[in-house]
Amino acid sequence: MTSTVAAMTDAAPPRLPYMLREAGSLLALRVQGLLPVRTGRRVGSGEAVMVIPGFLASDRSTMILRQRLQGAGYRVHGWGRGINFGVKADLFDRLEARLAKVGHQGPVTLIGWSLGGLYARELAKRQPDKVARVITLGSPFSGDLRANNAWRLYEMVNRHKVDAPPVDVTVHEKPPVPTIALWSRKDGIVAPASARGLPGEVDKAVELDCTHIGFMTAPCVIDAVLEELAVKAD
Repeated sequence: MTSTVAAMTDAAPPRLPYMLREAGSLLALRVQGLLPVRTGRRVGSGEAVMVIPGFLASDRSTMILRQRLQGAGYRVHGWGRGINFGVKADLFDRLEARLAKVGHQGPVTLIGWSLGGLYARELAKRQPDKVARVITLGSPFSGDLRANNAWRLYEMVNRHKVDAPPVDVTVHEKPPVPTIALWSRKDGIVAPASARGLPGEVDKAVELDCTHIGFMTAPCVIDAVLEELAVKAD
């Protein structure tokens, strides 16, 4: 019974106390954005990486993560489309054009935060030869698309339901490239089970100790991303 209750809680939208922690994480994100970037040792050799922001976020939100990866020796790019307001009919045409530009020297690792991770997974399905791997950060790709605390706002901002976007997608289907899901039990926006996925939906799921917004700044996240980047894709 205990394990059943835990599984149900794991799959439900995070409770209010977890949501409130996100406010503190947002403040930390703003403060850290003003601090000088300290880079670690270089481990990359110029491999291309593209980071896609979450809902209502822009490349500014991913700046800290991108700077850390750039400092580690990777050729890192934002998505270059301003604020992510949600799925539009021409979204993947534009993302494919961006991928072609970023990946002119070889396959690109796609890193997507929250909704951006769903974009990364779908882009990899459409252009698998141009994608080295996909790393999602707290992305709700598994189970009920309403197992999060953002779906109502998403539907208010957009003119479609979260489960009826203006493009043809199968959200839970794994891309045909190595796919890694980073998730956290302390996520205040997305249900842990939704970001972790089921067997067959990801190749690897890694539990981290951070909030949802913390996926952009927490040292444990940056370390985990660098560890995955160090694995040579087939």
